[in-house]
Amino acid sequence: MIKYKINILEELKNKGYSSYRLRKDKIFGEATIQKIRNKDQINFDNLNKICELLECQPGDLIIYVKDN
Repeated sequence: MIKYKINILEELKNKGYSSYRLRKDKIFGEATIQKIRNKDQINFDNLNKICELLECQPGDLIIYVKDN
């Protein structure tokens, strides 16, 4: 199972990207913001955009945890 290592929305907010701005500037739609908020999986395009905005690598955001 893939899990988030960090609170992505909080980190985006620290970089100046509030959820309002993410929607207003059409960076992410409401459905994607809700997926991030609920710690659901997102697609690679959205993961790529988050890495671009946070200037990080995917491994800084997510981790694989083996299901029991």
